Amino acid sequence: MPETKPEITTPEIVAPVTSPKVATKGKKASAVHFKGGQGKMYVKSTFNTTYVSFTNMNGDVVCWSAAGTCGFKGAKRSTPFAATTIIEEGTRKAKSLGLTAVEVFLKGPGPGKDAALRVLKTSGVEINLLADTTPIPHNGCRPKKTRRV
Repeated sequence: MPETKPEITTPEIVAPVTSPKVATKGKKASAVHFKGGQGKMYVKSTFNTTYVSFTNMNGDVVCWSAAGTCGFKGAKRSTPFAATTIIEEGTRKAKSLGLTAVEVFLKGPGPGKDAALRVLKTSGVEINLLADTTPIPHNGCRPKKTRRV
């Protein structure tokens, strides 16, 4: 009797069918506003420029302003006049979104800190807290060796 070999079937390996990737736009962020009119204002004043950002009490940035966005270029960014313009524009944006009272956090050694306070006092926004959070080193990094000529 002729022996018949059993036919062995192997399962076919089929790649899973996936739909082609379609470029999708990112999820549009929902509009963030000041809840109850309360917010925080962070002013960073460096020797070269000044930045201001307004956040709600959770820390989500609602609006911001900087010297470059206000039209200042080069050395004019570091002037106190530029800082006043930045704060005026930032507070105008924040007030349009419902800001009435603010906690102010100042950081940095630049000329924009004093100008920011002067403008904020006249802007009609109530200041609940004023804090200077400039980092101060407690002996800091080791300086470079002195140059011997």
